[in-house]
Amino acid sequence: MHEMKINRQRGFTLVELLVVLVVLGLLISIVAPRAIGYLGGARSDTARIQMETFAAALDLYRLDMRKYPTAEAGLNALVSAPAGATRWRGPYLNKPELPLDPWDNAYVYQSPGPGGAPYRILSYGGDGREGGEDEDADISVP
Repeated sequence: MHEMKINRQRGFTLVELLVVLVVLGLLISIVAPRAIGYLGGARSDTARIQMETFAAALDLYRLDMRKYPTAEAGLNALVSAPAGATRWRGPYLNKPELPLDPWDNAYVYQSPGPGGAPYRILSYGGDGREGGEDEDADISVP
């Protein structure tokens, strides 16, 4: 007589699947807060880099115009000529419009800046209001 071989495929049991899900849940609970922390830091870094780009563009503006933009003209003077600006050679940024900060708020331009600085550029962080801590902390240049 001929022996029959039976191929039985063995699947995972419910208990094995539950153990895998618990282990994945534990890993996610450990990794997720760190990933969120890195994301927050990346937004702050992005805002700082954009503001440094604005600062370099403001220096180019000053070379042409012999002064920094007024508070009324603001950062818009980097992408479109202010009224009566005969020496303007812009735009001084690569984009046709000013970018928003990483939290989708407009950057704040102050002229003159505090402590005798010619200007200050601000992002109010995640909450969009002055003050705050961590992700909501203000970022400024200079």
